[in-house]
Amino acid sequence: MSETHALDQIAAWRAAGRKTALATVVQTWGSSPRPAGSHMAINDRNEFVGSVSGGCIEGAVVEAAREVMTSGVPKTLDFGVTNEMAWEVGLACGGKVRVFVEAVE
Repeated sequence: MSETHALDQIAAWRAAGRKTALATVVQTWGSSPRPAGSHMAINDRNEFVGSVSGGCIEGAVVEAAREVMTSGVPKTLDFGVTNEMAWEVGLACGGKVRVFVEAVE
């Protein structure tokens, strides 16, 4: 998903009166499902577009986005596991991902 598409979706949600947040992959280590710069736009109805991980951490990112939309305080989230544990927790790549989540007004 391009940054422009995520921001366009946020603009549409904001125009409809929704609270919104933007999650951005800011750093990766090793193998990761999505590269730095990947985006996910989230609204206060738990709707989202885009991806920051190919599906394995989106639920946690949506939850963090809800908190950020309420508090206005951005968060940085770190996800990662050893290669041995990767399949068990859904990060099949075994890499690490840092995601920045901010409210968009």
